[in-house]
Amino acid sequence: MNNRSRVAVTLLSISAAGFGAWQANEGFTDHAVIPTKGDVPTIGHGSTRYEDGRPVQMGDTITRQRAEVLARNLNTQAEKEFAASLPGVKLYQEEFDLYMDFVGQYGMGTWRAGSPRRSLLAGDYVQACASLLKYRFAAGYDCSTPGNKRCPGVWSRQLKRYSQCMGAQ
Repeated sequence: MNNRSRVAVTLLSISAAGFGAWQANEGFTDHAVIPTKGDVPTIGHGSTRYEDGRPVQMGDTITRQRAEVLARNLNTQAEKEFAASLPGVKLYQEEFDLYMDFVGQYGMGTWRAGSPRRSLLAGDYVQACASLLKYRFAAGYDCSTPGNKRCPGVWSRQLKRYSQCMGAQ
Protein backbone atom coordinates (compact mmCIF):
# COMPACT_ATOMS: atom_id res chain seq x y z
CA MET A 1 0.00 0.00 0.00
CA ASN A 2 1.25 3.46 -0.90
CA ASN A 3 1.17 5.87 2.05
CA ARG A 4 2.75 8.85 0.38
CA SER A 5 0.80 11.99 -0.44
CA ARG A 6 0.98 14.53 -3.20
CA VAL A 7 2.05 18.01 -2.12
CA ALA A 8 0.77 21.38 -3.30
CA VAL A 9 2.88 22.34 -6.30
CA THR A 10 3.55 25.75 -4.76
CA LEU A 11 5.52 24.00 -1.97
CA LEU A 12 7.78 22.03 -4.31
CA SER A 13 11.01 22.82 -6.09
CA ILE A 14 13.09 20.64 -8.34
CA SER A 15 15.11 18.10 -6.38
CA ALA A 16 18.88 17.85 -6.65
CA ALA A 17 18.38 14.53 -8.44
CA GLY A 18 15.84 16.09 -10.79
CA PHE A 19 18.14 19.01 -11.61
CA GLY A 20 21.06 16.66 -12.15
CA ALA A 21 18.99 14.44 -14.45
CA TRP A 22 17.85 17.49 -16.41
CA GLN A 23 21.45 18.64 -16.84
CA ALA A 24 22.47 15.17 -18.00
CA ASN A 25 19.57 15.06 -20.48
CA GLU A 26 20.49 18.47 -21.87
CA GLY A 27 24.23 17.83 -21.96
CA PHE A 28 26.70 20.71 -22.09
CA THR A 29 28.04 22.89 -24.87
CA ASP A 30 30.50 25.73 -24.31
CA HIS A 31 29.29 27.51 -27.45
CA ALA A 32 25.87 28.18 -28.94
CA VAL A 33 24.50 25.37 -31.10
CA ILE A 34 21.23 24.51 -32.78
CA PRO A 35 20.51 21.08 -31.25
CA THR A 36 17.94 19.87 -33.78
CA LYS A 37 16.87 21.18 -37.16
CA GLY A 38 14.42 24.04 -36.74
CA ASP A 39 15.39 24.73 -33.13
CA VAL A 40 16.78 27.98 -31.71
CA PRO A 41 20.37 28.49 -30.50
CA THR A 42 21.12 26.94 -27.12
CA ILE A 43 24.14 27.13 -24.84
CA GLY A 44 25.39 25.50 -21.67
CA HIS A 45 22.77 23.04 -20.46
CA GLY A 46 20.17 23.81 -23.13
CA SER A 47 19.55 27.46 -22.23
CA THR A 48 17.91 29.43 -25.03
CA ARG A 49 18.04 32.77 -23.21
CA TYR A 50 19.83 34.62 -20.45
CA GLU A 51 18.35 35.77 -17.14
CA ASP A 52 17.49 39.19 -18.57
CA GLY A 53 15.50 37.60 -21.42
CA ARG A 54 18.08 38.14 -24.17
CA PRO A 55 18.10 35.17 -26.57
CA VAL A 56 21.23 33.09 -27.01
CA GLN A 57 22.95 34.00 -30.27
CA MET A 58 25.17 31.86 -32.48
CA GLY A 59 28.75 32.75 -31.59
CA ASP A 60 28.02 33.05 -27.83
CA THR A 61 30.33 31.09 -25.53
CA ILE A 62 30.02 30.03 -21.89
CA THR A 63 32.04 28.31 -19.18
CA ARG A 64 30.73 25.21 -17.41
CA GLN A 65 30.44 27.22 -14.16
CA ARG A 66 28.44 30.02 -15.81
CA ALA A 67 26.24 27.43 -17.53
CA GLU A 68 25.38 25.92 -14.15
CA VAL A 69 24.49 29.35 -12.68
CA LEU A 70 22.43 30.24 -15.75
CA ALA A 71 20.58 26.92 -15.63
CA ARG A 72 19.82 27.30 -11.92
CA ASN A 73 18.63 30.91 -12.34
CA LEU A 74 16.39 30.07 -15.30
CA ASN A 75 15.08 27.00 -13.47
CA THR A 76 14.15 29.09 -10.42
CA GLN A 77 12.19 31.48 -12.69
CA ALA A 78 10.50 28.54 -14.42
CA GLU A 79 9.51 26.90 -11.13
CA LYS A 80 7.55 29.98 -10.12
CA GLU A 81 5.76 30.16 -13.48
CA PHE A 82 5.13 26.40 -13.40
CA ALA A 83 3.58 26.55 -9.93
CA ALA A 84 1.41 29.52 -10.95
CA SER A 85 0.17 27.52 -13.96
CA LEU A 86 -1.22 24.77 -11.70
CA PRO A 87 -3.38 26.44 -9.03
CA GLY A 88 -4.62 23.91 -6.50
CA VAL A 89 -2.75 20.99 -8.06
CA LYS A 90 -0.78 18.55 -5.91
CA LEU A 91 2.12 16.47 -7.23
CA TYR A 92 4.62 13.91 -6.04
CA GLN A 93 8.22 15.16 -6.10
CA GLU A 94 9.08 12.88 -9.05
CA GLU A 95 6.12 14.26 -11.02
CA PHE A 96 7.26 17.82 -10.31
CA ASP A 97 10.79 16.94 -11.46
CA LEU A 98 9.72 15.30 -14.71
CA TYR A 99 7.28 18.07 -15.64
CA MET A 100 10.00 20.63 -14.92
CA ASP A 101 12.26 18.61 -17.23
CA PHE A 102 9.51 18.92 -19.86
CA VAL A 103 9.36 22.69 -19.31
CA GLY A 104 13.14 22.85 -19.62
CA GLN A 105 12.96 21.15 -23.01
CA TYR A 106 9.79 22.63 -24.51
CA GLY A 107 9.41 25.94 -22.70
CA MET A 108 6.76 27.53 -20.53
CA GLY A 109 4.59 28.58 -23.49
CA THR A 110 4.24 24.99 -24.65
CA TRP A 111 3.56 23.89 -21.07
CA ARG A 112 0.82 26.50 -20.51
CA ALA A 113 -0.96 25.58 -23.77
CA GLY A 114 -0.39 21.85 -23.47
CA SER A 115 -2.48 18.82 -22.67
CA PRO A 116 -0.37 17.57 -19.73
CA ARG A 117 -1.19 20.78 -17.85
CA ARG A 118 -4.89 20.59 -18.76
CA SER A 119 -5.04 17.00 -17.51
CA LEU A 120 -3.36 17.92 -14.22
CA LEU A 121 -5.78 20.80 -13.70
CA ALA A 122 -8.62 18.30 -14.22
CA GLY A 123 -7.04 15.93 -11.67
CA ASP A 124 -6.34 13.24 -14.28
CA TYR A 125 -2.75 12.28 -13.46
CA VAL A 126 -2.65 9.19 -15.71
CA GLN A 127 -3.88 11.18 -18.72
CA ALA A 128 -1.27 13.84 -17.97
CA CYS A 129 1.38 11.13 -18.25
CA ALA A 130 -0.11 9.81 -21.50
CA SER A 131 -0.21 13.33 -22.93
CA LEU A 132 3.57 13.53 -22.69
CA LEU A 133 3.75 11.14 -25.64
CA LYS A 134 2.13 13.74 -27.90
CA TYR A 135 5.36 15.78 -27.79
CA ARG A 136 7.39 13.83 -30.33
CA PHE A 137 7.96 16.41 -33.06
CA ALA A 138 10.92 18.64 -33.91
CA ALA A 139 10.46 21.19 -36.70
CA GLY A 140 7.42 19.24 -37.91
CA TYR A 141 9.28 15.92 -38.06
CA ASP A 142 7.89 12.95 -36.10
CA CYS A 143 10.84 11.90 -33.94
CA SER A 144 9.13 8.60 -33.04
CA THR A 145 9.63 7.39 -36.63
CA PRO A 146 11.45 4.03 -36.53
CA GLY A 147 15.10 4.37 -37.53
CA ASN A 148 15.00 8.14 -36.98
CA LYS A 149 18.49 9.63 -36.96
CA ARG A 150 17.35 13.27 -37.06
CA CYS A 151 16.01 13.68 -33.52
CA PRO A 152 15.99 10.33 -31.67
CA GLY A 153 16.67 12.02 -28.31
CA VAL A 154 13.37 13.90 -28.45
CA TRP A 155 11.39 10.66 -28.56
CA SER A 156 13.58 8.66 -26.16
CA ARG A 157 13.32 11.47 -23.62
CA GLN A 158 9.51 11.46 -23.86
CA LEU A 159 9.38 7.67 -23.46
CA LYS A 160 11.55 7.96 -20.34
CA ARG A 161 9.36 10.76 -18.91
CA TYR A 162 6.22 8.75 -19.62
CA SER A 163 7.66 5.66 -17.91
CA GLN A 164 8.74 7.68 -14.87
CA CYS A 165 5.37 9.42 -14.73
CA MET A 166 3.42 6.16 -14.87
CA GLY A 167 5.76 4.68 -12.26
CA ALA A 168 4.75 7.46 -9.90
CA GLN A 169 1.04 6.70 -10.20
